Amino acid sequence: MLVPILIFNVALVAWSLHLMQQAFDQQEFSLMLAGTLVAAAAAGMMVVYFLMNHCLSKLLLT
Repeated sequence: MLVPILIFNVALVAWSLHLMQQAFDQQEFSLMLAGTLVAAAAAGMMVVYFLMNHCLSKLLLT
C-alpha cells in the first residue's frame, strides 16, 4: 500500500514545483500559494499514513 501512496505523493510534489515555477515566472502570488498548499497536502498525507500505520500495528498486535 505504501508504493501507490509514494507515487501519488511524488506526483503531488512535482505538481507543486511546477506551480511554484509558474508563479515565479509570472510573478503571481496565487500560484505560489497553490503550490505551497499542494506540497503541504503531500506532506500531511505521508504523516497521516505513518501515524495510522503505527497506531493500527500497535492495536492489531495487542
